Amino acid sequence: MHVLSSRILLRPTDPERSRLFYGEKLGLEVYREFGTGPERGTVYFLGGGFLEVSDRSDAPPSPGLELWLQVADVRATHEQLTRQGVEVLRPPRKEPWGLVEMWATDPDGVRICVVEVPQDHPLRHRPGT
Repeated sequence: MHVLSSRILLRPTDPERSRLFYGEKLGLEVYREFGTGPERGTVYFLGGGFLEVSDRSDAPPSPGLELWLQVADVRATHEQLTRQGVEVLRPPRKEPWGLVEMWATDPDGVRICVVEVPQDHPLRHRPGT
């Protein structure tokens, strides 16, 4: 399979609340919008993929759904999200595997891992370089 593009489809219990969270509180840039009314769709840039918030669900997403978002400076992002009123589950800390991670949650309880890859981490280097 040759994947040309990808996106995560999120069906929140309250689409307007989720659009406010992802668009204004997290500050994700809008890629496109479609439809009208409260269940209209909004697709956000998500690094190399997209996050589509559309439609409505009667129940929150599965507790197994988590987002992993890499940023350049996780501590600055922590400060920004705290100012925006985002629920931070755990502030940034360096993990034993070398990444600096913080955890937050969206209005439906979707856990979001915000990650900084330090300059000296193996993820920053290709083998043989």
